Amino acid sequence: MKLCKKRWALSGIALVSSLAIVLSVFPSFADEDISSLEGQSATLQNELEGINEEILSLSEEISTAEMQIEIMNGEIARTSDALDEAEENENQQYEDMKSRIKYMYEHGNATLLEMLFSAEDMTDFLNKADFIEHLSEYDRSALDSLKEVHEQIEDQKETLEVQQDSLKEIQASLTARQEELQAKAEATSTDLADVQARLEQAKAEEAARIAAQQAAQETISGGYDNSVVNGGSINATADDVTLLAAIIQCEAYQNYDYLLAVATVIMNRVEDPRFPNTIRGVIYAQGQFEPVWTGRLQHVLDSGPTKLSMQVAQDAINGARLAAVADCYFFLYAGTGHAGINIGNNVFFQSW
Repeated sequence: MKLCKKRWALSGIALVSSLAIVLSVFPSFADEDISSLEGQSATLQNELEGINEEILSLSEEISTAEMQIEIMNGEIARTSDALDEAEENENQQYEDMKSRIKYMYEHGNATLLEMLFSAEDMTDFLNKADFIEHLSEYDRSALDSLKEVHEQIEDQKETLEVQQDSLKEIQASLTARQEELQAKAEATSTDLADVQARLEQAKAEEAARIAAQQAAQETISGGYDNSVVNGGSINATADDVTLLAAIIQCEAYQNYDYLLAVATVIMNRVEDPRFPNTIRGVIYAQGQFEPVWTGRLQHVLDSGPTKLSMQVAQDAINGARLAAVADCYFFLYAGTGHAGINIGNNVFFQSW
């Protein structure tokens, strides 16, 4: 019976070990999908912002064109009124000239002679003769002048109408472009929503995969003391909190215990005279943390640590320490085979 139980136990351990190995070497397609989908989401978001900015710009141009058309309509109305007035003056001048010609024709030269011989002296005679001579010329000149004004106003009206038509064409073109962009914005919004939905699904699948891998690894390692003890708080700036959050995010999965385990090692170093006595000094000590020299740390700092990473960093600065690694000063990736306490695929130990 004992032999049977032993065989079952050995089979169970072998099964769990196999599962852990498979999970650890299984290609991280979810990571690739998430990265790709995040890139697509960012691209679509930028494209949508650009489209919205262009729509706003076009709206302003359309408003300007509408205002100009209204102004042009006013000028055309003003010119039309002036043209009507000029035509009226022209017609009146023409009617007056016809009346004078008719009068002169009906009364003949007698009237003109009577006008001349009614002069009181030679000066008056010459003035009346000059008046008769220039009367017809005045009528013709006045009529020609009115016609010229009429033509000028008509030309001006035609020019304004051409400009108005041009503005209407511009307005129609801008409106069509705006409608086209609005349709494109709607399509882009739909694509963005689809990508974001797929991204959320990929993240959920990846989280499940990591959780399964971590569960298998914890089963192999036999578990650990996940209680939190108080190791004493230190003074730290907001930049220190962010820096600590970024480095633990680079070194551990997004799990409170895993992050706190790494934070505990760093805080242990800050309080140990063998290491620099500041968070920044410990993290940037030469050759200590791979994310520092590979640029991963700076990438997380640029994009901003997660909410969980920031919470764990602040808790650690306030004194929180993971009991299982409260006396550890070093850690490595578990795949190296180094002896120690396995927490989230990192092994923690006191010294080399």
